[in-house]
Amino acid sequence: MTAKRYLFVFVLGALLVGGGGYLCVTYFPALKPVVLPPPEDITTLLKDSNTTNFPLQLPPGFAISIYAKDLGKPRELTFGPSGLLVSVPSEGKILSLKDVDGDGVAETVTAIASNLDTPNGLATRCIGPCKLYVAERTAVSVFDFDEAGNAINRQVLFSLPPGGRHTTRSLLFLPGEKDQLLVSVGSSCDVCHEQDPRYASILLSHLDGKEPTIYASGLRNTVFMELQPVSGEVWGADMGRDNLGDDTPPDEINIIQQGKNYGWPICYGKNIHDTSFDKNTYIQDPCSANQTVPSYRDIPAHSAPLGLSFIPEEGWPEDYWYNLLVAYHGSWNRTEPTGYKIERFKLDANGNYLGQEDFITGWLTKDGALGRPVDILTLPGGTIYISDDKAGVVYKVRRTVQLN
Repeated sequence: MTAKRYLFVFVLGALLVGGGGYLCVTYFPALKPVVLPPPEDITTLLKDSNTTNFPLQLPPGFAISIYAKDLGKPRELTFGPSGLLVSVPSEGKILSLKDVDGDGVAETVTAIASNLDTPNGLATRCIGPCKLYVAERTAVSVFDFDEAGNAINRQVLFSLPPGGRHTTRSLLFLPGEKDQLLVSVGSSCDVCHEQDPRYASILLSHLDGKEPTIYASGLRNTVFMELQPVSGEVWGADMGRDNLGDDTPPDEINIIQQGKNYGWPICYGKNIHDTSFDKNTYIQDPCSANQTVPSYRDIPAHSAPLGLSFIPEEGWPEDYWYNLLVAYHGSWNRTEPTGYKIERFKLDANGNYLGQEDFITGWLTKDGALGRPVDILTLPGGTIYISDDKAGVVYKVRRTVQLN
């Protein structure tokens, strides 16, 4: 028996012994790409330019390569004074990836911060000296940068509730000179009534860290957020609950407004009442439009949307302007796997939906998953960086057809 098979049998047995037998048997096909190692090394596969063997499919005019590898389980991406930064929550680290000679490959990988508590969300602020804000599991911290780009002088801005089911927090600065920071906190459970209202919400804080308030609620696990480039609206990808079958409830793209409730745990999608969980009788529909905000777009259930990134104008074809790329991390609790791709949502300048299509596919194979995309960082000039916490890499996507 191969090492991969030993691992799978071990995980299967652990789930059965631990009381997860029903879930394991039901979702056996979808568990395989999650728990088994990649069937092949994608860093080797992407060296082969032979299109008949190339594992990932992209639209014409784009190419993908490995920017950095052997990163563990990289998650959120941002830029800092030392170059591209990526968080590795499982190792408590933030890494700096430097392409010194400009060949499209990071020659140096350096830990600029270590011994952190599940650091996920990253945000840099360079009004005056640059500072790095990090969403750890139980706190939002801020660091200075030294001359070498290391994160130093850690200060805790404010605390967060301890983990539970969802432990990865993310950050987003509101636009303008408001010095306001958003931090998303996922639910402590799959579906429940939280005792601490900070769970399943997005918090708002000034940069002094004093008295964070709830910006929006009813968001089960909005792991990533992004600003719409024209309106400045906050958009987020939210994951629906488990154990309602293959196709229910949908995952969501939401336009997040201050003071609004997005329905969880009793509503999902287009204001659908979750009567499987909520058995109460109401005089008024608790999921009516004046009670909760419906999703902007529904995503197939269990796709696990994570990173999202709007495409800028500069250096991109006009039909890509203002479009939204979303990373589908991939399912585990579905009888047939879904996700494991980057989806392109076609939008106009005002965020109106025009359609959608696959942008990058091929991570999911009949033998398992070559990788699982996490975060997306889209830049002017036709460049995209994508983190992958299964393959342990950061990809670089570039346009191969330049605009006149």
